[in-house]
Amino acid sequence: MARTEFKYTNYDITDDDVLYEDNHLIAINKRAGDIVQVDDTGDESLDDKVKKYIAKKYNKPNGAFLGVVHRLDRPVSGVILFAKTSKALERINQMFKSREMHKTYYAVVRNRPNPISGNLIHYLIKNPQKNVTKAHGREVTGSQRAELNYKLVGELNGYYLIEVDPITGRPHQIRVQLSTLGCPIVGDNKYGYPRGSLRKSICLHARRLQFMHPIKKESILITAPVPRDGFWEKFEEMMD
Repeated sequence: MARTEFKYTNYDITDDDVLYEDNHLIAINKRAGDIVQVDDTGDESLDDKVKKYIAKKYNKPNGAFLGVVHRLDRPVSGVILFAKTSKALERINQMFKSREMHKTYYAVVRNRPNPISGNLIHYLIKNPQKNVTKAHGREVTGSQRAELNYKLVGELNGYYLIEVDPITGRPHQIRVQLSTLGCPIVGDNKYGYPRGSLRKSICLHARRLQFMHPIKKESILITAPVPRDGFWEKFEEMMD
């Protein structure tokens, strides 16, 4: 009997998905399963859906400008920021490069991290054909340095909640670095968890994004509620 290929459900963006918006920026609570930009699957991308949302909301028949400033992996949920003006896009891109954007993630794992908090530094090489990143303990040819801080914040029914503050932003960084620590993320069978999720999601959520507004020059803190899926909600009270 042939296996039925899983297809993500495609949802339009609504007001409920918007975490923050002004004339320059819009932040969305991304669903696990949304791709940020078009890929070879041909599925509708999140940036196209946000453009449609803005064009409809503000009655822009010729479409809306939207700049992608960072990405989240397809099976990851949480806060993602877009620029609504070219000026904001240029400045936010520079802020990401100079590490002025502070991101906090939460991951659920089955193995208690040892030690329970620390700093991880690896050198990563991504295989674009297989879409897999490998971590090395020392610098190797073609590698990118990856660094994050982590700490255990709680335990529930044999699952452990880890807070992660990435210092660099590399492809699949948190997933491969936690796996190298011996703590593959629940559902992430690409990086060592024994089985994948039926929903093709993993238990990694981009919880917070904090930065200085590129135009208004005021501090912005955006927090994304966890997915309402019967599992994540149990951990939310442990989160900042």
